Amino acid sequence: MKRKPNVSYRYHHMGVPTSEQRPDEHYSSTFRMYTSGGEDPGGFRIQFHRFESGSCLHPLIQSTPHVAFQVDDLEAAVADERLLLGPYEPFSSFRVAIIEEEGVPIELIETELTEDEIWGEPKASSVIYPEETVPLSAQEVIRS
Repeated sequence: MKRKPNVSYRYHHMGVPTSEQRPDEHYSSTFRMYTSGGEDPGGFRIQFHRFESGSCLHPLIQSTPHVAFQVDDLEAAVADERLLLGPYEPFSSFRVAIIEEEGVPIELIETELTEDEIWGEPKASSVIYPEETVPLSAQEVIRS
């Protein structure tokens, strides 16, 4: 990825695939994955993703840690890049794309939401969590 001179980039978080169950996971039936973390104890927010077999996300997203940057112009940032996902809006006012650079996924985010709005309660009735309430486990989705 070449930084575009007309786009500003700011570190947002690190995403780490894991095979271990973690506390407070939330299940996305859309992507067949569990997400946990997002806390910011040391100044570098880290989010963990655990994938079920059959997840529709690109294998690189499922297997390789990624860095996420907030950008001021998502369309310009992804121009001429190899897209792995998106651009799409997983929840209102939050646009995302994941590109690939030399075998590594890089997430790009365009939003004007605050960190509290982004990292607060998971967004039910959204693309990621289509259920009315965000399930903590796959069993909660099966019971619904």
